[in-house]
Amino acid sequence: MAPRKKDTELTKEAIMNAARELFVIKGYEHVSMREIAKELHCTHGALYYHFQNKAELFYKIVQTDFQFLDGLLEKVLQASYASKEEAVKTILLKFIEFGLTYKSHYKLMFLTKNLELDMLMEQEPNKSYERFAQAIFQFAPDKANPTVIWCLFLAVSGFVTKYVQTDAEYKDMEGLAEQYVAFLIKGFLN
Repeated sequence: MAPRKKDTELTKEAIMNAARELFVIKGYEHVSMREIAKELHCTHGALYYHFQNKAELFYKIVQTDFQFLDGLLEKVLQASYASKEEAVKTILLKFIEFGLTYKSHYKLMFLTKNLELDMLMEQEPNKSYERFAQAIFQFAPDKANPTVIWCLFLAVSGFVTKYVQTDAEYKDMEGLAEQYVAFLIKGFLN
């Protein structure tokens, strides 16, 4: 058995990283705070110093992941583009790149379903989707409407969901992702 860490060395980030991996591997409902503590070689009481319960811990992980995704999108929005097509393409590809690069984040953010979490999980995904929708609308206001934007989101989400359970990395799928996004944009902008 590994030596126990001193509780003072335990950070929220370390807890969240260990919990994220356990949630992805075993599923939210099959992970306990005691199991997370065991993974971190600390007491489960040390976890409760940082988080009230497992649901709050999960929510903080997902909230942080959505903030990270929103930050990536913000960088895309700050760049300059030669055309609206290039801008929309970059937004869609960045979403796919995020999903295939940060698979554990994506799985928790978009693919975890649990009744205990439903109430907690509404706000962050909705805010993130709103940012995505505004970004698409910013670059293509004449073509964008709520239904079209939702369909674009579903399309890129479907692409990521198809490959997020595989060993494929974004670099392996980049060519296919670019062809897929070009296909989507052709239908969207023409």
